[in-house]
Amino acid sequence: MPVYDFHCHSTLSDGALSPPEVMQRAMARGYRAMAITDHSGLGFLERFARELAEDCANARRYWGLTVLPGVELTHMPPEAIDQAAERAKALGALVIVHGESPVEPVPSGTNRAALQSRWVDILAHPGLITEEEALLAARRGIFLEISARRGHSLTNGHLVGLARRTGAPLLVNSDAHAPEDLLSAEQALLVARGSGLSEEEALLVLEQNPLRLLERLNVSLP
Repeated sequence: MPVYDFHCHSTLSDGALSPPEVMQRAMARGYRAMAITDHSGLGFLERFARELAEDCANARRYWGLTVLPGVELTHMPPEAIDQAAERAKALGALVIVHGESPVEPVPSGTNRAALQSRWVDILAHPGLITEEEALLAARRGIFLEISARRGHSLTNGHLVGLARRTGAPLLVNSDAHAPEDLLSAEQALLVARGSGLSEEEALLVLEQNPLRLLERLNVSLP
């Protein structure tokens, strides 16, 4: 089973590896498609897009690995999220918003602001997201993240229960900051099953939902 992972960090923010090394190590783990999504506010969007574009193109050209340039809008005033997401999308970035994780002081209202933006692709580790917010994600087709990262993963079970009731789409992401955080296929399946998904549901989240996201982004696989 190939690995899809749309939430990884590099030395552009707080990751341990340069973007090309993240890509190379991910390929060795069996990744088929991924995104480099470093933490940013409004100030770094252009820099990230510019620095990632060539490395992502080279990974596809020479390694056959689809890598999307992205950004994780992090600890922003909720009122600024839509503007930042629109700017990031105009630069060709996959847009993730750092959701209201149970282990960080994320501004209240971040989840809702992200889910109300037409430019956001993924809401990462949304913590104790409400049923109303999950319904909003379902209506807008914004993917909610089952996180493999320690701490952020504490509310995965809550998220899965809401997604079942509301139809909100899910993805499993590593939120990798170091090489050991990158997922193997077996680890990705364990994260999915450990969050409460059945085997059938887990395969949908791990194999079909990533393809749905790529199709929406008009990205084809080599």
